[in-house]
Amino acid sequence: MIVVIGLGYVGLPLAVLFSKHYSVCGFDLNKERITSLNYGEDKISGIKKDQLVNNEHLVFTSNLENIPAAKVFIITVETPVDKENVPDLTAIKKASIMIGSLINKEAVVIYESTVFPGTTEDVCIPLLEKHSGLQLNKDFSVGYSPERINPGDKLNKLESIKKITSGSSPSSAKYINDLYSRIIDAGTYSASSIKVAEAAKITENIQRDTNIALINELSIIYNLLGIDTEDVLLAAETKWNFHSYRPGLVGGHCIGVDPYYLAYKAKQLGYIPELIDTSRKLNNGMPKFISSELIKKMVINDIPIQSSKVLILGFTFKEDCSDIRNSKVHDLVESLREYKLKVDIYDPIADAICVKDAYNIVLIDEPNFDFYDAIILAVGHSFFKSLSIEKIRSYGRKNCIVYDLKYIYDKSETDIRL
Repeated sequence: MIVVIGLGYVGLPLAVLFSKHYSVCGFDLNKERITSLNYGEDKISGIKKDQLVNNEHLVFTSNLENIPAAKVFIITVETPVDKENVPDLTAIKKASIMIGSLINKEAVVIYESTVFPGTTEDVCIPLLEKHSGLQLNKDFSVGYSPERINPGDKLNKLESIKKITSGSSPSSAKYINDLYSRIIDAGTYSASSIKVAEAAKITENIQRDTNIALINELSIIYNLLGIDTEDVLLAAETKWNFHSYRPGLVGGHCIGVDPYYLAYKAKQLGYIPELIDTSRKLNNGMPKFISSELIKKMVINDIPIQSSKVLILGFTFKEDCSDIRNSKVHDLVESLREYKLKVDIYDPIADAICVKDAYNIVLIDEPNFDFYDAIILAVGHSFFKSLSIEKIRSYGRKNCIVYDLKYIYDKSETDIRL
């Protein structure tokens, strides 16, 4: 029996995949989530109904007492940051305490949540030992296998992405690696230690954050120079070793969060991670840069600011994905409202109720025609890409400004590009 703690974007697909080979119990504190899953409804991960309700090897519960005796426990809870961008380990600590009360001898506890190096050994294992009365590597073992799920990606699925594994002892490392090998078609990579596996995951997202920050800074400079950034990137891409990125809003639960974890740990050790901090500051500043560029263009076009209406197309943190966690479109909305602009947001993929609950923003059902003074293409959903530029412009008034953040249309068809 395998127990998966946390049934979000990571935990549910993992539970479903393991249920093809093992009996699995999925646990989540959210009772509404469990009720929906028992009815075969999954609005988060897109798991099909028949994989949930007709699966005799998979059960769901929100009741701790209903968790059966098991050998393997996998923890996939969220590890966010607080308002000061300090790592919030509340959920993973609570999960460790809970699992500590459940595990028996020979149990294996595996963490998948993204953390800074040392969290599993310095924070989680002591809690497991304290609340179980058991001793690590004598009575039970622990591993770390970072999640690599890419929400909304239909090509790179859980089973087709190589999995990093690790264990608290050579025998547990082998057991955990063999366990994941049963479900991961792309294969596994056994890291030399738990800390290495933790660091590998956080490094992946810091590298991407830093690379995007560089392109964002270049786009700011090229805007000042009157050069089209996309033209520059297309030219630079003709060299074989150029790494291709595009400027834009950097949000989500990974790239927009994980760098803070390593930065926090580095500062605890007395080192200031200047590049990581600068990259975060630069990427977080893009909503204000975008809004200021729009305001400049509106002034040039003699469009009154305070009486104007802006339409933003897209709210999720990435294209063709319903995930709204840490969406920087929210920051863009807030920045535009500082100029007293009236802002409508249209996103046919985002869950309007979730957006209202998380951000107190009401999505519109459909854009009005001949209504807006500016339109911002903020997320590159396939739905938006299927619309002609004429359709997009029909939402705007005669002198409407179209600001394309995602290079959906040719530069001759829009008024501003990032």
